[in-house]
Amino acid sequence: MNRYSRHIILSEIGQIGQDKLSNTKVLVVGAGGLGCPILQYLAAAGIGTLGIVDFDVVDITNLQRQILFGTASIGQNKALAAKQRLKDLNDSISVIEYQERLTHKNALDLFDQYDIIVDGTDNFETRYLINDACVITNKPLVFGAIYKFEGQVSVFNYQNGPTYRCLFPEAPEKNTVPNCSEIGVLGVLPGIIGSMQANEVLKIILGIGNTLSGKLLCYNALHSQTTVLNISKNNHEIEKVLKNKNSFTTQTTETFCEIPAIVVSIEDVLDKNNIQLIDVRETHETPKIEGISVTSIPLSELNAHINQLDPNKDKYIFCQSGIRSKQAASILQNLNIKHCYSIKEGAPDIIEYLIQQNQE
Repeated sequence: MNRYSRHIILSEIGQIGQDKLSNTKVLVVGAGGLGCPILQYLAAAGIGTLGIVDFDVVDITNLQRQILFGTASIGQNKALAAKQRLKDLNDSISVIEYQERLTHKNALDLFDQYDIIVDGTDNFETRYLINDACVITNKPLVFGAIYKFEGQVSVFNYQNGPTYRCLFPEAPEKNTVPNCSEIGVLGVLPGIIGSMQANEVLKIILGIGNTLSGKLLCYNALHSQTTVLNISKNNHEIEKVLKNKNSFTTQTTETFCEIPAIVVSIEDVLDKNNIQLIDVRETHETPKIEGISVTSIPLSELNAHINQLDPNKDKYIFCQSGIRSKQAASILQNLNIKHCYSIKEGAPDIIEYLIQQNQE
């Protein structure tokens, strides 16, 4: 009663409403920029069971916006680290972490166990997977997306309303839309959009207010402007998803089979022999480095220059901040090129360290 007193005294919620929250199971896919505020507010609100799906680990670049994590979380699985923080925030709820990637094979079984699904992901392939799994399992989907200074929120597949495919029938081609690691994102933006998503979850459970079903809320953080667009239901797109439900678990995409990069420190590299250092920064970012043997292959040209990789050497990849190097290492591993590693430090630190070692 004391923990939820500010809810209970609201006539629109009361004890009955708080009991509804306690009896609801919500699955959040992604414990990143959007997932962190979503999870934090749903846990504080007393959602009885929270599921968290995330295979990724906490990186220092996440801390600018992923507010559930701290320096001590770096290197931990995000779902597990989030669970530990949420249990401290509210030890009266159940938090279940799934340290795995969401795929066509596991999505339907997972979604069947929950009442509401929340999309906190950052790529189109997974968004379409989540949407289609929600349509097949008949689960409401609370959607959010961010881009630099702008965000979007909506509710899909709720009370016979539109779905994500009604708004965007087809996904853009892979790698045509950059993510936040490539173009950046204002740190507070996922907090704003994620909080809006958590609000939609609470309204659905409590049956109060007007949800964003059939509407897309667009928010611009630079100008503090909000626009709401209407979404029409497209029965043809929904029928296409349902028609293919029997083959859903056999579907695959490149995104779901990517091998995560192995990340190492520059200190772990220097005591090894027979290595190839690879700089995947763009040409204009890579001044000539005297006395250091480095192979320069911009990430944008990686596939076209595979022949520059030495098959007899371990390949250690770096970039300006450690983000593109992880992507490059993952790409190479998925091409079945063995012994590829991402150096977590950025190029300035790596080059300075290498120069010092050579001088010594």
